[in-house]
Amino acid sequence: MFERFRTAGRALQYRNFRLFFGGQSLSLIGTWMQRMALGWLVYRLTNSTFLLGVVGFSGQLPIFLFTPFAGVLADRVNRHRLLVFTQGIAMLQALILAFLVLAHLIQIWQIIALSVLLGVINAVDMPARQSFMVEMVEKKKDLGNAIALNSSMVNGARLIGPSLAGILVAAFGEGICFLLNGISYIAVIGALLMMRLPEWTPPARRARPVQQLREGFRYASSFAPIRSVLLLLSLVSLVGMPYTVLMPVFAKSILQGGPNTLGFLMGAAGVGALTGAILLASRSSVLGLGRWIVRATALFGLGLIAFSFSRNLLLSLFFMLFTGFGMILLMATSNTVLQTIVEDDKRGRLMSFYSFSIRGMAPFGSLLAGGLASLIGAPFTLVFGGIVCLAAAFVFYHRLPALRKLVHPIYVKMGIIPQIASGLQSATDITAHDKNLN
Repeated sequence: MFERFRTAGRALQYRNFRLFFGGQSLSLIGTWMQRMALGWLVYRLTNSTFLLGVVGFSGQLPIFLFTPFAGVLADRVNRHRLLVFTQGIAMLQALILAFLVLAHLIQIWQIIALSVLLGVINAVDMPARQSFMVEMVEKKKDLGNAIALNSSMVNGARLIGPSLAGILVAAFGEGICFLLNGISYIAVIGALLMMRLPEWTPPARRARPVQQLREGFRYASSFAPIRSVLLLLSLVSLVGMPYTVLMPVFAKSILQGGPNTLGFLMGAAGVGALTGAILLASRSSVLGLGRWIVRATALFGLGLIAFSFSRNLLLSLFFMLFTGFGMILLMATSNTVLQTIVEDDKRGRLMSFYSFSIRGMAPFGSLLAGGLASLIGAPFTLVFGGIVCLAAAFVFYHRLPALRKLVHPIYVKMGIIPQIASGLQSATDITAHDKNLN
């Protein structure tokens, strides 16, 4: 048991990653507080599921528009300095939002405008942060563990943040959550500034940014394992992930609760996600993650369907556990597989496509969820999303054998799959490894 726990935390041996882990853990609690409070604020001001979708769309559309170019930027500039900049602007956004709410000046158009600003920040920040992971973890074999720990950090904050926000919103209103989020950015900015990193060497810039973007797109679209994972993530993000947009509706109108209920629902999903991230962190190899992707997608879809039919808070919390568990397993396993097989000089661009697949499709998912909910109701909207996720899992499962064959040589070259003395593997060895590979 102790050995398994040590394996789960092995990436924390690196000082820079420990700093990042600690600073981000505090900052992300504030981020999740703001997300929960913002949804409640919009629904309280407008009582409109459509405007919930519009606000979600406005915050995520910049990710759709700018993330691919941000990936090129992450491959060309100092990622460390870029992260310090994006975190500073995000802090300013939260403090402006806090001022407007606390001063009772807030209007829906201001929420939309500030959501757009945060979307632009996130579009630049996400690929830079994901690709910066490899610079904090010195040994590439521990990269998957660092990604899993990062997911556990995000979802640990997701457990604490919404629950705390529900209490604070009920007692003091939404403004205090935005203020605390702004203050929390001090932790991550301080952690970034304390890191000890080798002197940054600018890459050889042989191509223009647009040419680099085309190169990255050709690379991702021409290699079936990368293309298949990104397409699966895009579809699930479009029809499944926007369930969070509808959570205020379930909390207030269906479960007849208040901000505390919303906090509990988001917190339950966070518990499930944290459990999934810890489980993934305890793995010592990337072998077998393809089957995890299938199971995670199916579990996420089933969780959405089951939650949509619940009218009891305890049952709803129970189903949210499985929804969060499946969601994080899908995202973290996909991230690990992609970061393992990608070429280093294209890491920033591929991570931008990964971020685009998860968050870039979300604006359209938010509009779709809000629009469908206004027509057929929030429960049936989640049923639709869950069914599509199950169908996507079925298709990906049938493509796994072909994807394994393509990934196999990469894992052999990296030493993830050992070769026999002659440098070749017997058909029996290959078959055995392929069953566990991806």
